[in-house]
Amino acid sequence: MTERVVESLEQQRARNAWSCCATCTEEYKRVAKGTPTMIMGSGLMQTLAFMESRKKDEAQQRVASDMRAWLHARYPNLFASKDYKGFMESLMKLSSANYQTATVEALNWLKWLRQLAGTTGGASS
Repeated sequence: MTERVVESLEQQRARNAWSCCATCTEEYKRVAKGTPTMIMGSGLMQTLAFMESRKKDEAQQRVASDMRAWLHARYPNLFASKDYKGFMESLMKLSSANYQTATVEALNWLKWLRQLAGTTGGASS
């Protein structure tokens, strides 16, 4: 008889963040470390809008995309799409409680991303 292992939410966050760091660059690491501060200072929606406006900054685009993908996977009933436009439209329609839940989840996921991106070489070592 095989034992079924159930991953905790923290393990799921860590696994997802680890896969995002598989090919992370120094710029990605820099953005991953600064994004939580941006969210706490300006809010999730404003941070995503700022990151989207930085079209030439691949690291900003990638961290934002990875974060949207995680939130979409975590809350598929709240976010109809993980692309920028669809995600933002969903975010604008959320209740205050759901917006706060999404923000807290983004920060919890970013905790793992920051930590794992800061390791030497991410998952590619």
